[in-house]
Amino acid sequence: MKNKTIIIDLLFVSAGAYTEPFGMAQDKRLRSAKARLNACLFFMLLIGAFSLGVFGGQAQSLQSYIQEAEANNPDIQAFDLRYNIAQEKVNEVNTLPNTTISAGYFVSQPETAMGQQLVQFSVSQMLPWFGTITARENYASSMADAEFVEIVIAKRKLALEVSQLYYQIYTIRAKQKVLDENIQLLKTYERLALTSVEVGKASAVDVLRLQIRQNELQQQKEVLLQQAKGIQAGFNKKLDRKHDHVVQVVNTLEIPTVDLEYSYDALSDNPELLKYNRLYESVVQSELLNQKERAPSFGVGLDYVAVAQGTDIMLGDSGKDMVMPMVSLSIPIFNNAYTSVTKQNELRQKELEAQKNEQLNVLESTFSRAISQRNQARISFDTQTKNLDQARDAEEILTKNYETGTIDFNDVLDIQELQLKFQTDQIESVQMYYAQSAIINYLIN
Repeated sequence: MKNKTIIIDLLFVSAGAYTEPFGMAQDKRLRSAKARLNACLFFMLLIGAFSLGVFGGQAQSLQSYIQEAEANNPDIQAFDLRYNIAQEKVNEVNTLPNTTISAGYFVSQPETAMGQQLVQFSVSQMLPWFGTITARENYASSMADAEFVEIVIAKRKLALEVSQLYYQIYTIRAKQKVLDENIQLLKTYERLALTSVEVGKASAVDVLRLQIRQNELQQQKEVLLQQAKGIQAGFNKKLDRKHDHVVQVVNTLEIPTVDLEYSYDALSDNPELLKYNRLYESVVQSELLNQKERAPSFGVGLDYVAVAQGTDIMLGDSGKDMVMPMVSLSIPIFNNAYTSVTKQNELRQKELEAQKNEQLNVLESTFSRAISQRNQARISFDTQTKNLDQARDAEEILTKNYETGTIDFNDVLDIQELQLKFQTDQIESVQMYYAQSAIINYLIN
């Protein structure tokens, strides 16, 4: 079973790499090439896990739920649409200014040496400085890249939320199973107590105490059932499903014998930090665009004047239409606005650097806390395992004492209560271990 639990841990880590659109593996040199490999590895591990019986026959893997959530969650769909809009901005900026076309009719037709001017047509087109359109495209692309990182972050957060809810559902069902086992155990002791009452070796009070304890455990089981409904509804809504859709979880989770070791350096690949890199790059592109836009722009055009035949002066070119090519130049003499934008970009870069450093501190703190709590969960699990073994030994001694007629049902209730506490604490330790592992996975994979 230890090998099986290790596969669960590896499967979860691989899933984190697979769901990462950037394919951010720990090996930075192969980051861009590992996306497909991680996908293949995930499916191989998934098949292997099923073949070893890690998951229950009807249980659905956590990773399949995560994939379903990514496909159906409305929030993720909104992020995808925002990214599509940002991509479309690239096409929006790849345009020239509007072409100006004008026409005029001479109400009072002037007489010139060429004849009477009747109608004038003009067309002109302003052109930005060389490279301006490319700079706009680069800026729009950098903003789209920043939106893409937001999708990555949203998917990772969604995966974390789904994982946490999944483990909560597992914990409640595991506790319900333990309560059922303890209720059956108390029923067995109740039968023993009834037999002892018949032979005068126990009182009816002992029977009543055992029945009261069963009622308490039944109450706890019903309370857990109501808690499960609320958590299951939240889980289903993450997947955009009906609130009462049945959620299948694994039958058993055990803490692996060996923990995977991680380095703080792995945090540098976290999308919450990469987001600031993308935003910083967008500011760089914004400044390059600002420098292009502060350069002069020029325009080309053409004037056409329709001329009628002159009446008084007969020249060789009389009545010939006039065509006049034109060139214009727009010079931003008052460029304080561009200077201000440059200053703003410099300040924005410093702001992003400070925000990135602060976010790194937050991630490192969260990472340290997750590692610590995961280790605490292992210590607690090991302690509860020892306690549970000793409680079962005590239970066995009490059962043997029944053969000699010296059983004390007060001791029975005390041992049963301790045993239930140790079992419950053990389940909660497993939940904490996997919940903290999910946080670690979110931070570094």
